[in-house]
Amino acid sequence: MPEQEIVVVGAGIGGLSTALELAALGYGVTVVEKAHAVGGKMRTVEVDGRAIDSGPTVLTMREVFDGLFERAGVRFDQMVQLRPLRVLARHGWSDQTRLDLFADPERSAEAIGEVFGKRDADGYRRFCAHTAKIHDAVRGPFMEGSVPGLLAMARQLSFSQMRKMAAVDWHRSMWKSLRKFFRSPKLHQLFGRYATYYGSSPFEAPATLNVIAHVEKQGVWAIDGGMIQLARAMASRLQELGGQIRLGTTVSEVLVQDDHAAGVRLADGQTLSARAVVLNTTPEAVVAGLLGQAPREAVQPSPSPHSLSAITWSMVGQVRDFPLAYHNVLFSDDYPAEFDQLRAGRVPEQPTVYLCAQDRDPGSTTASLDPAPQRLFCLVNAPARGDDESFDPEIDRCKERCFEQMSRCGLTVEATPSRTICTTPRDFAQMFPGSGGALYGPATNNFMATFSRPGARTKLKALYLVGGGAHPGAGIPMVTLGGRLAARSAHADLTSTPSSHRVATFGGMSTASATTAVTP
Repeated sequence: MPEQEIVVVGAGIGGLSTALELAALGYGVTVVEKAHAVGGKMRTVEVDGRAIDSGPTVLTMREVFDGLFERAGVRFDQMVQLRPLRVLARHGWSDQTRLDLFADPERSAEAIGEVFGKRDADGYRRFCAHTAKIHDAVRGPFMEGSVPGLLAMARQLSFSQMRKMAAVDWHRSMWKSLRKFFRSPKLHQLFGRYATYYGSSPFEAPATLNVIAHVEKQGVWAIDGGMIQLARAMASRLQELGGQIRLGTTVSEVLVQDDHAAGVRLADGQTLSARAVVLNTTPEAVVAGLLGQAPREAVQPSPSPHSLSAITWSMVGQVRDFPLAYHNVLFSDDYPAEFDQLRAGRVPEQPTVYLCAQDRDPGSTTASLDPAPQRLFCLVNAPARGDDESFDPEIDRCKERCFEQMSRCGLTVEATPSRTICTTPRDFAQMFPGSGGALYGPATNNFMATFSRPGARTKLKALYLVGGGAHPGAGIPMVTLGGRLAARSAHADLTSTPSSHRVATFGGMSTASATTAVTP
């Protein structure tokens, strides 16, 4: 029964970031992962001999990763090669309207003015100031706070912080908020789409989520070799610090001794004892007993429904008529109808399409057609019905609808079936048990949903939780922050025991220094 100080179950970004934080403090850490590669949802799909990012495609909130690797004794930009996006995204509509958003906010305002007029350009500037206030209010007490509950968080706030929290715009939906800044329904669509970054609907999500637009405006980076290089960099540094990673290894249950987590049993019968166990999985998987009976009562999942899932196509194809940027969004004609259909559990008749052209230069601002076959990742939102076989027939029609929508917006994509790999909610449900195929944990369809996720600590001593279903939520930066919170909780608990000898402490969030920052 080999003894590990801490066992982390799952080598997604949450598990890797937790493990790296703990290894940097000197703990012996073993990460156990059932897949044969690290990364979790940060995955690649090989098509025609070419690796295509088929999960998250870019990095934001770079200071989170600068701080993570700094605490691990290295510089982030020495571990991966970062390339800033100058065009954040190219947007298109079926009436052939097109708009680019830029890393330079004033250039975005000018572009909005050219397409939609001065009033909406001024509205964008006011919107930028508004979202900056939201970010200033939620960053410390929520993003970096270890307690997810609203009342518990409020107890920790100073009077000045409480006054800031009044600016988070929680009482109305994103859609209603956006109508106060922009006249054009197309701009409501464009900025409302940020709700889907959290797997939610802009018609239900609180306007607080407009903060995502501010985060993206602060900088977006692509990584040479794909986002999978971030996971590999975390894994590499973890191993350099003495941590172990066991791939292709399934955990069957969490072991409990004397009312605390004491290790794990593997599917082959082997056991690993530990002083603490961290689960990088969905809370629903724990509650369903997929990790044994003992921890079932220790985790309380969010009462919110599943977030959105997706249907994706990883392909090598040729593009005609539409000059692609790295990020491209092609909008439906009726956004309310699209989300009404998703809420009803159906794939939209006319879906909004996201397309990542991974062979485009992220630093380019020019609009030019590339006739050569290129790597493309295409995504449409779908309901999280991965456990429902009756949903499968809808998927057959989805690709046709998706390509029809791209064509309506002036984009023709030619990709043969042999150069296209589709991933469905059923596939995601199999990859991530207990999720139903949801990709973002619970939906954030009201303000209180933000505070209803479980925290890092569970009701079972020495058992911790990390991932998109736990506080502070979904998205690569937020899950990485969650990894830090889980590590900080475990460290505090372990150092409070008489047998502990460590005295290391956690500092605040690091920010990029003059030598590590990349200027767009």
